[in-house]
Amino acid sequence: MTADGAGVVSHAGSRLLADLADATTLTRELAAALDGVRGPRPRHDPGRVLVDLAVSIADGAETISDIAVLADQPALFGPVASDSTCWRLLDALDEHRLAAVAAARARAREVVWAQRAEATGAAFGPSRVAGGSIDALVIDLDAHVLVCHSEKEHAAPTFKHTFGYHPLLAFCDNTGEFLAARLRPGNAGSNTAADHIAVLDQALAQIPDAHRHGHPILIRADGAGCTKAFLGHVRALRGDAVNCEFSVGWTITAREHTAIALLRTSDWTAAIDTDGEPGPVTEAAVAEITGLLPRGTLAAYPPGTGVIVRRERPHPGAQLDLIEQHDGYRYTGVATDTRAGQHAFLDARHRAHARVEDRIRTGRDTGLGRLPSRSFAINTAWLTATMIAVDLLAFAQTLLLHDTALARAEPKSLRYRLLHVAARLTRGQRRLWLRIDRHWPWAQQLAAAFARLTALPVATR
Repeated sequence: MTADGAGVVSHAGSRLLADLADATTLTRELAAALDGVRGPRPRHDPGRVLVDLAVSIADGAETISDIAVLADQPALFGPVASDSTCWRLLDALDEHRLAAVAAARARAREVVWAQRAEATGAAFGPSRVAGGSIDALVIDLDAHVLVCHSEKEHAAPTFKHTFGYHPLLAFCDNTGEFLAARLRPGNAGSNTAADHIAVLDQALAQIPDAHRHGHPILIRADGAGCTKAFLGHVRALRGDAVNCEFSVGWTITAREHTAIALLRTSDWTAAIDTDGEPGPVTEAAVAEITGLLPRGTLAAYPPGTGVIVRRERPHPGAQLDLIEQHDGYRYTGVATDTRAGQHAFLDARHRAHARVEDRIRTGRDTGLGRLPSRSFAINTAWLTATMIAVDLLAFAQTLLLHDTALARAEPKSLRYRLLHVAARLTRGQRRLWLRIDRHWPWAQQLAAAFARLTALPVATR
């Protein structure tokens, strides 16, 4: 073993994300949005600093100092800011500047969706439901308990008897993009309508205008989103030419059990599985109880709201109430204002909301699992950098890797197979060459991704 190698670099695949940020105008838009953060003698562009930090997070960074993975390889990544510079930038991102960053992300996303339509034939992919898909943009909202192991600002006890934060997150199910988030204290309410409204509005602002106003949008949430104010806001969006529908969890109480008891055997329809196949009606079934609820139950909800219940044999260890213990079924409910569709399909469409847990899990693997500062403001800015990192991975998978198995890979797999790959930098023919080991199993996929990146249509504005 010797330590005299030359031109050898690691994390070569992460260069793909940095170049992708440039090709999609994200770097340029962030630079324009953060122009006021520049000091009197700036050495690093703030937009580039934020992109480099997001690339390091996508690469696996858990702290600000982990940006050294990029900074220690100037031949591959160029001049990269120090962790102190990154810290100062995050500290400077107040509420006004974070709003400017969000607007910059939205402008860059518009370019990405146009590039994706040019490269793949569709601006966004379908949302999978019961072995098929639905022709709608799907925004999933969910809250997540983020445990802290130290006394951070605004950290508080959570309803899960832990200590930390309780952020509310929004993802696009069609593309896997991280649209919006709000960092909240650990004791923030799960069903706070104001937070749901704010995060939904931020998420919708990230959708390009042509698709926000010209395409059906489905808003999904669990029972925390089933508040009159939030659902009323979703319905009111139609007045702004945003064709929104909702599908949210509905809590099963004694009132619902009374309505369920009025159902006849013939009212139950067999539920369908993830492949769209119906199972035995005795194992899982669905029925509508809208007309069986007490008068006035849905009076304050948007007109047309219906309630569908699902019964299924409980899995081992499931907690049942006294009524459920009596008949042996576990009951769950869904409230939706979708007028057309079979009950079994509407139930399956809502159960696909469970994929948001996958988004959160991958987000935890990409910066969301650990907040770096005691300061709430810096942690909020870190959350923004995390959203950019998740988006860069999603852009790469849907733009450059869409027809490969890597399009569905988890961040850990992407890092091992692509981002952390080693290579050699050589010069020849007046060019700089990044040479990946020919025997690396995913060398061709990475080379093809770089080739597709250079072929992306360039935004002229």
